[in-house]
Amino acid sequence: MDKDVSAGSGITTVVGRLALALTLLAFGLGHTAVIDGVTAADAVSIAQYVGGIALFVAGLVALREGDFVGGTAFSVLGALWFTWAVTEGAGGNEAGLFLLLFALVALSLTLAGGDQLGQVMYGLFFVALLLMAIAEFAGNDGLTKVGGWFAVAGGAVAWYAATAALAHWPTVLPRRAAGRGVTATG
Repeated sequence: MDKDVSAGSGITTVVGRLALALTLLAFGLGHTAVIDGVTAADAVSIAQYVGGIALFVAGLVALREGDFVGGTAFSVLGALWFTWAVTEGAGGNEAGLFLLLFALVALSLTLAGGDQLGQVMYGLFFVALLLMAIAEFAGNDGLTKVGGWFAVAGGAVAWYAATAALAHWPTVLPRRAAGRGVTATG
C-alpha cells in the first residue's frame, strides 16, 4: 500500500465500504417498502454474495495487509451478512436476537474510533439493527421501516466514504474555533 495513503483510504477499505454500501442500501430499501414489490427477501442475494462473501474476502485481504481494524470489521460483518442471508425467513424472537447481536458488533465498530465517516456509517447501521431487533421482538412493522431508513442512510454514508477516498473528496468535517473572536495560531 502506498505510504501517502492515509489509514482508512486504502483499496481494501474502499472495496469493503462499497460492498457494505450496496448491502445496506438493498437491505434498507427492502425493509422500507418504499419501492413497490421490493422486500427484504429481495436483498438476500446481495447480502449473501456482496455483503457476505465479498466483504469477508475484503476483510481477509485487509488483515493480510496489516489493517487490523478494517480487516476485523469487514470479515466479521461479512460473516454476519452471510448468516443473515442463509437464515432469511426466520422471524420473531430468533430474528430479533440475531439482529441484536449483529447490532452489538456495529456498536463496537462505532465505538472503536477511526475516521468520522466510518463512525457515522457504523452508528447508523447500529441504530438500524437495534430498531429492527426491537421490531422483531415487538412485532412492529412500523419500527422495521424506520430501521430500514437508518440502514439506507448508513449505506449512503458508506458509499460516500468509499467514493470520497477514490475521488479525493472531503472526508472530515471542518472544525470551528471555540468562541467568538478566537483565532487559530500557527
